[in-house]
Amino acid sequence: MDELSPNAKKVYESLKKLGAVSDDKLKTADDIMKGVSLGKAIVNAALQELLNKGYVKRIARQKSAGYYASK
Repeated sequence: MDELSPNAKKVYESLKKLGAVSDDKLKTADDIMKGVSLGKAIVNAALQELLNKGYVKRIARQKSAGYYASK
């Protein structure tokens, strides 16, 4: 977890705090944005970093993608 940026750490902790720890408890980027109090572009960049490093999984849905913490 030391290799993550500060914003990515905030987003990851927010996902865990919101209870998004399994694929049946997904949260959207908007939910995460409200929980962490960062802008949408910053949240999306942090989510992309977390996806690339395997900390978060993304599930594509009809209107918006859902995310959950996988580690």
